Amino acid sequence: MSDVAQHARSVRAVNEERRRHWRQAAIYAALAAVTFVMVFPILWMVSVSLKPTTETFSLPPRLLPDTFHWGGYAKVLTDPMFRTFLINSYVVGLAVTALSLVIGTLAAFGFSRYRFFGDRVAKLFVITTQMVPTITLLIPYFGVIVFLGLYDSLWGLILTYLTFALPYSIVMMNGYLDTIPKDFDEAATIDGCTPLGVLVRVLLPVALPGIISTAVYTFLLAWNEFLFALALTRSMDMRTVPVGISMMVGEFGLKWDEMMAFSVIGSLPVLILFMLVQRFVVGGLSAGGVKG
Repeated sequence: MSDVAQHARSVRAVNEERRRHWRQAAIYAALAAVTFVMVFPILWMVSVSLKPTTETFSLPPRLLPDTFHWGGYAKVLTDPMFRTFLINSYVVGLAVTALSLVIGTLAAFGFSRYRFFGDRVAKLFVITTQMVPTITLLIPYFGVIVFLGLYDSLWGLILTYLTFALPYSIVMMNGYLDTIPKDFDEAATIDGCTPLGVLVRVLLPVALPGIISTAVYTFLLAWNEFLFALALTRSMDMRTVPVGISMMVGEFGLKWDEMMAFSVIGSLPVLILFMLVQRFVVGGLSAGGVKG
């Protein structure tokens, strides 16, 4: 009888092991499919940038061309207009990132460390602003920017993007600062630190992952935004990378190699930035999204 029971247990163990292997195989297959769906457009973008326009829609489609065509990259890198688009995107992205970090961190510090009348309402208002579709704000923002005399200027884009990024910065930094024990504040205060000194000397070094993840998000927002950059600028000297890419669509055709080459060049800063700070971004997002 004991031999039969032992055999049954062995069969169950084998079956369970097989099911575990099948589950792992299914998970890996799903991950591979998702990875392919996400990576293939990027590979195709790079492939098209290295092909002459005449080979873009050749059949059967090929990922690697017979000979690499660098004409698109040469045109983009030597055209002053495209360099202007890149410089504008850098200026707007870095300015929005810096301003949102400074203002957002100070506001988050106040929400996290102090209690005042209406603080919960203020937090709710900040979160609610994230729920409004940005497309509905296009006409009001256009009117405000024109009234302020900032139409067709980089300052108009910076101010607009700042209003989009600031609520996220406040929420993220507030969530991250809430995970830091207030004992740190008390110890620094006993040592003679002012509230601003506590923030700068004690909390910010500990909150570095949250700061980096917030900075990456705000930079991505400013770098990739298209609609407001198109509506709030008019001259070529004020256009950014997304608008510049859209302007490569001609009336009678598309220069696919130049468009994809500019898309690759425009994607590199974001890709490099994320690769450099990836571990901080993951840690900052997980910590900032959970209140300690």
